[in-house]
Amino acid sequence: MTARVAPEYPWLLPSALTADPAAGHPRRTTRDWVVDTIVFLLALGYVWVARWDARQPEPYLVGELLGPRWLLPLDVVLSLVFCGALWVRRRWPVALAVASLPLSLFSVVGVVVLVIVVFTVTVHRRFLVAAAVVVGHSLTNLVYVLLRPDSSMSYWETVLFGECFIAAVFAWGMFVRARRQLVVSFRDRAHRAETEQRLRVAQARQLERTRIAREMHDVLAHRISLLSLHAGALEFRPDAPPEEVARAAGVIRASAHQALEDLREVIGVLREEAPDAPPERPQPTLRDLSALVAESRDAGMRVTLCSGVVEPESAPPGIARSTYRIVQEGLTNARKHAPGAAVTVTVTGGPGAGVRTEIVNRESVSAPATPIPGTGTGLVGLAERASLAGGRLAHGRTDSGDYRLEAWLPWSA
Repeated sequence: MTARVAPEYPWLLPSALTADPAAGHPRRTTRDWVVDTIVFLLALGYVWVARWDARQPEPYLVGELLGPRWLLPLDVVLSLVFCGALWVRRRWPVALAVASLPLSLFSVVGVVVLVIVVFTVTVHRRFLVAAAVVVGHSLTNLVYVLLRPDSSMSYWETVLFGECFIAAVFAWGMFVRARRQLVVSFRDRAHRAETEQRLRVAQARQLERTRIAREMHDVLAHRISLLSLHAGALEFRPDAPPEEVARAAGVIRASAHQALEDLREVIGVLREEAPDAPPERPQPTLRDLSALVAESRDAGMRVTLCSGVVEPESAPPGIARSTYRIVQEGLTNARKHAPGAAVTVTVTGGPGAGVRTEIVNRESVSAPATPIPGTGTGLVGLAERASLAGGRLAHGRTDSGDYRLEAWLPWSA
């Protein structure tokens, strides 16, 4: 069942538009109390005025309506009782309408009460129930005209007038009911649209956090592999000159500090976003490839960069970021599995032709004494990233024994 939308000013709307039907009978709103009070005073005032107008010699007159004198006290008493019963008309409208059928056989001073009762049933109950109540009151109209003949009209003219009056009340109630249903439908539709929009925004944020976390995983793997490489060099050459030891220690310290910063970002993006969260740091571009290669060279890798991208500054952010991550993962894998081997990074392409990235490393002559640990899912993530971007990725050994990682990403002209 669709939940109701809490209006900005609920006291200005009927309880039928602000309550959840599953919660049972809705509580009266301020508007309901005001309307019920006005309805009660209107019905009570009409009973009082009509009672004084009906004090005529027998047979007494109310306008042009005739009737025996003994009906007046009964009419007034029952009309007053039903005036008080109007306070429960929202909760038991059908029961009140059925109970008022005897009154509708002869009542003159309770006309307003009967109109309000029929109108309430029409507004608050489905069509078949309201139609049955209206038919019942229409039948009592035949008896009413016999007990209250009109001296100015014939019997059937009076009956036709009464039936038209009842039909008008029924039509008015159906119009109000249809209008309320339309308002409820619009409110539910607006609530559903707002809920779907919130879900879409939450999903987009979650996907973005997942994407950033994956990128941070690649960055962390790159940093930690640099740490392992420098630490392995110090372990392999404990008798190195103090200058080299100091330089390697500085690189390890800087890489460790940067790895901690990257880890802090990973944890931050996986948490719920705060409204005043700081903006993300600038994402890498194709121009940052030279800095990435230089960082690997400082770690002792033999890396050659061949860049032939046309207009690299105009590359789409997604393509530039994915290319950077592919090169980063390729260099990390080369450090893990082929330490000391020469690596060639080639990035070419441009608008219309796409961006082609190739990382080739020679087969290592010696395996690392302590292999760098890894999850083995880096290439899987790269393949998924390339596929989502509309490109492709391939990797494996070449005929000459080298290991090649190749990717192509589309770049619209």
